[in-house]
Amino acid sequence: MNALYPIRPADPAIRRLTSRQIAGLIVELRAEGREFGLLWPSAQPGETVLNGQVLVSLGNVPASTLINLLALVREFR
Repeated sequence: MNALYPIRPADPAIRRLTSRQIAGLIVELRAEGREFGLLWPSAQPGETVLNGQVLVSLGNVPASTLINLLALVREFR
């Protein structure tokens, strides 16, 4: 996982991830991203909730997006 080299949605490695591994990544992103204001998943699109900022629910996104977000958070940590 590297922020400079994002994983593409069609990467074959993504298909080998189990649902338990993906759930672990979600938990990790929630924990590590909180410091950066990343509340994932957050609210519905257009709902203003936190300090006047519009929060957006990511909904159904490819697992690659989850991994790439986590890589970015780790890079800037």
